[in-house]
Amino acid sequence: MTPGFGHVVSTAHARGQLVVQPRMGMPVPADMRAGLLATKRASAITVGTVTLDSYTRVGDHAAACRALGNGCSLNGYPVVAHGADTTRWMLSGVRDDAFPVQVRHGSADPRSIFTTLAAVPIDATEGGPVSYCLPYSRMPLRESIRNWTEASRSFAQLQATGLQPHMETFGGCMLGQLCPPSLLVAISVLEAIFFRQHGLRSISLSYAQQTNTAQDEEAIDALRDIAASHLPDVNWHIVLYAYMGVYPRTPRGAQHLLDEAARLAVRAGAARLIVKTVAEAHRIPTVQENVTALETAAAAARQERRRSPGQGAEQQIHAEATELVNAVLDLDKDVGRALALAFERGYLDVPYCPHPDNAGRTRSFIDTDGRLQWSTTGSMPVTRVVQSGTTARLTSAGLLSALSYVADKFDWLHQADTADHPTKTEHRT
Repeated sequence: MTPGFGHVVSTAHARGQLVVQPRMGMPVPADMRAGLLATKRASAITVGTVTLDSYTRVGDHAAACRALGNGCSLNGYPVVAHGADTTRWMLSGVRDDAFPVQVRHGSADPRSIFTTLAAVPIDATEGGPVSYCLPYSRMPLRESIRNWTEASRSFAQLQATGLQPHMETFGGCMLGQLCPPSLLVAISVLEAIFFRQHGLRSISLSYAQQTNTAQDEEAIDALRDIAASHLPDVNWHIVLYAYMGVYPRTPRGAQHLLDEAARLAVRAGAARLIVKTVAEAHRIPTVQENVTALETAAAAARQERRRSPGQGAEQQIHAEATELVNAVLDLDKDVGRALALAFERGYLDVPYCPHPDNAGRTRSFIDTDGRLQWSTTGSMPVTRVVQSGTTARLTSAGLLSALSYVADKFDWLHQADTADHPTKTEHRT
């Protein structure tokens, strides 16, 4: 079987190397090819990314074709509109056994996307029936689950051609922020079990950097341990996303946050890191800014040492996530049906998520240590006691403050660092 995406990442991880990956998508095939080549040539262990456009994400391929015909700009690569032949050319001489490429999309109905990927073929993608429905779509969850069941089964059939298709769960990134880690861990594991049930044997489990580094380490420990107990016959690894919420506006603040993500990935034993750039708060980054982010993250990772597994003493995240996973799996032997029932009963309930199939009875807050905590757990089957005095509904001002917590923190750290270490120009003025 041809070495695939999961094999490349796992091999690098076994050598103690962190794989870094950009978010990158251009509508013009030649530009997309150039971006992938720049990623490949970066001074880091990298894998490639082809991020799809919004029209393709929602299945409006006719609109994507019209945009291409009219010379209109798209915010990603329209793989279905371009077709398999064009994409095959775009990847020729770029992708190889040491540099695999993953397609990222955001679709609650990825069937046409997966059909095109199989025709190229491209053997690595990501998403999930929950994580690509609730944040990005108003599609009924049960419909998304049906779509993802069909797409996952067809994607798994690439194994018959000698490929090892790889699927990454997006469940650990729900809404990017203000979702306590136990729910991120639980949804990531449940989507991985869903993919395994439909025949996939190379899987990565996502987790997004949140508001407190120690808490994130505990969450990744929990994710690793729970995944190991449910995926015994799967080649799997953990992928960490650099913070996905409001990003620092200062270049130094943004760089400090990315460096912390790289160090977190190494300490906690994640195999792959999805980076962000210093331009995130302002605009879509250039290829060079992506390359710089890859190289600086890799440099920060090389300076960090992995700690011993299980070193963290906190077990609350592990306990909560285990309760959630077990409660959902007890609902039905079919994981897709179990996920639908779990949201109908409020066993899974994402705070501040307005999707009609989300109960919306849970709330979270950032405590004085910067940790994400539950203030209201709704009907979720967790036995922890919500801290007293935290059940009041968050005000709009409080919500805005929480959403900008990380950006404000790292911009402030930059300002404090500048004050402590002024430049020569600042001395003169």
